[in-house]
Amino acid sequence: MTSSEKNTSQNSLANSPQNSPQNSPQNKGLHHIGLATHDMEKTLAFYEDVLGFRAVVCELIEPEAGGVIRHAFIDTGNGELFAFMEPNDIAGMPEDFDAGINRGLGIGGAMFHFAFRVDDDEELEAKMKQLVAKGIEVRGVVDHGWCKSIYFRDPNYLQLEYCCITEELGDRHTAGRFSDGWTRLARS
Repeated sequence: MTSSEKNTSQNSLANSPQNSPQNSPQNKGLHHIGLATHDMEKTLAFYEDVLGFRAVVCELIEPEAGGVIRHAFIDTGNGELFAFMEPNDIAGMPEDFDAGINRGLGIGGAMFHFAFRVDDDEELEAKMKQLVAKGIEVRGVVDHGWCKSIYFRDPNYLQLEYCCITEELGDRHTAGRFSDGWTRLARS
């Protein structure tokens, strides 16, 4: 897929009927996703030194009930942020909660995960090599048909992914939504 095709594909996502101005006039994308950590130093080192992102805000929150929360916002690109909170002596918060979400909920796998965009196969392969060179265990490349991904975990056991779109998205990609199999699984 050429750069022009990729831009068209990404623009087709933004311009799809589900994202049309009349359906979502306030949609401006994500500001941040809030996550938890038990070790802010390891978390910042991973996101800054391994992934190459940077912290843009580091602050302390002091709840009225006591304790302190270290709060760091990490720029993941395009103005989208991850916000990590590290609770310290917060009343009613267990010291040993699982910040890994999937594992903490007991569902395993990658049901909850976060994917970072890359432009193409070459960048995806380069990201995989960079992660492996830094000692990160990587699963991939997985070809999903319309995109390709690699998967890995952060120090909090959060499932992360790098992903590139490999073909222009169109109506055929949502056709499954109207299939018997899809509608048979509807819960409402």
